[in-house]
Amino acid sequence: MENGFLIQIAPLVLIFAVFYFLLIRPQQKKMKDHRAMVEALSKGDKVITAGGLMGKITKIEDEKIALVEISENVNVKVVRSTITEVIKNK
Repeated sequence: MENGFLIQIAPLVLIFAVFYFLLIRPQQKKMKDHRAMVEALSKGDKVITAGGLMGKITKIEDEKIALVEISENVNVKVVRSTITEVIKNK
């Protein structure tokens, strides 16, 4: 009786394992990397926001807000978590 139960539950366990390794784990790693990138932002970094704005950080106001210069003398406040990428200077 117990052996039959294990055979019935094995496919469910296998499906959960596949979902974990193919979907859940990579998403958690991506979120962790994004959080680390947002925490490491500093004045002078060139960034791209989720809305597509490109600019340079002129001031980090607090843990949630950054001031980004998108053009000469044009600054916008952005939520730090919406910054998707830091552009590397080459």
